[in-house]
Amino acid sequence: MPPGCTGRGGPAAAVWAIAGPPWALAGGVSSNWYARHVPSIGGLNETPLHDALKRSVAPPGAAFEVPVSGFVIDAVHDDLLIEVQTRGVGKLRRKLRRLLAEHRVRLVLPVTVEKWIVKLGPAPTRRRSPKRGHPADVARELVGIPDLLDHPGLELELVLIQEEEWREHRAGEAWRRRGWVTVDRRLVAIVERRRWRGHAGLLALLPEALDDPFGTAELAACGGMSRSTAQKLVYCLRRGACLEVVGKSGNALQYARSAGEPRAGGERGASRAPAPTGPPR
Repeated sequence: MPPGCTGRGGPAAAVWAIAGPPWALAGGVSSNWYARHVPSIGGLNETPLHDALKRSVAPPGAAFEVPVSGFVIDAVHDDLLIEVQTRGVGKLRRKLRRLLAEHRVRLVLPVTVEKWIVKLGPAPTRRRSPKRGHPADVARELVGIPDLLDHPGLELELVLIQEEEWREHRAGEAWRRRGWVTVDRRLVAIVERRRWRGHAGLLALLPEALDDPFGTAELAACGGMSRSTAQKLVYCLRRGACLEVVGKSGNALQYARSAGEPRAGGERGASRAPAPTGPPR
């Protein structure tokens, strides 16, 4: 067991199937079939993954692709604006600022926890990717908007998903993948959904068994996440004054939950710390 980690916990997630494997078609799937049957969706070149997520997370009766304040919103339900962002949340900063000035916004962020690689062609194949996502990977996107997380009108929704990544062979391209180019991403299932407001909600992504003080190496080992993800999660939590620096272990900073924030065993941390200016080491 990693140092500073006293155990593991967390409920098992239920799985809601969204669709069967679309690659399994009689006679195989060729690139010509792909061009005929998988066009981009709508005038904004919406991807099938984005469209499926949007329709899965929107409440019943929601309207889609609605113009609001000069922007096209993914879904609108009563006075709630719902935006699904599969990547590049930092690009939404201007849009979110404008919308939050007058509206309630729910930002939906998917994290792929399981993926299948589908290779298109005369004899299509499908295999499970060895890579696994982690709920804390959402911090990789939130580092782009840390100053907006505590806005009273912003609600965050983390959606853990299973997906298929469709690849097509194109000679002379993607030499690292020997010519296999990603041409599409498809939603297979939604595994779990979590909603929260503000930086403090991110504290739930810290392992219950993680003891204070800790470094990003201990967080990564105890939580089963990459060191890079642990660093970005700590950065977001420090920007929200949910963690404070309490010392060093060698060259690595050590952190503790701030005053009033729960820690392992339901205890409390110490005083708050100034917000950081960049991701920790």
